[in-house]
Amino acid sequence: MGRPPKYQDKYAKQAEKLCLLGATDQEIADFFEVDVRTVYRWKNDHDAFCQALKAGKETADDRVERSLFQKATGYEQEEVKIFMPAGAEAPVYAPFRAKYAPDTTAAIFWLKNRRPDEWRDKKEIEAKTFNVTISGDDGEL
Repeated sequence: MGRPPKYQDKYAKQAEKLCLLGATDQEIADFFEVDVRTVYRWKNDHDAFCQALKAGKETADDRVERSLFQKATGYEQEEVKIFMPAGAEAPVYAPFRAKYAPDTTAAIFWLKNRRPDEWRDKKEIEAKTFNVTISGDDGEL
């Protein structure tokens, strides 16, 4: 008999949490102290583990997508500046609403991926060629 499998049911939830933080399969393998091929095998052999990875990665990807959209379109958020005036006994907190302008690079990236036919740099052009024979002295076709 070989050694007993290392996989435990609790790994599915742990792996999902790691994926929510942006972990790759290699990083998950490092966390569990196994080879990345073992993670691939676990995904194949344990449906709950596979689904947990998919769910975690999809949620993380959705978060990045929302962030890219906000970066591309501009956004506002509440922030606080903290000052320590000379001679003061306590810091002064100054809440304010920060405004961030749209980012052109993020907008181009978004559009190239969401509307590639309209925004990609390389356009596909279909051209047809015809065989033409010219005969005679007067250039008739």
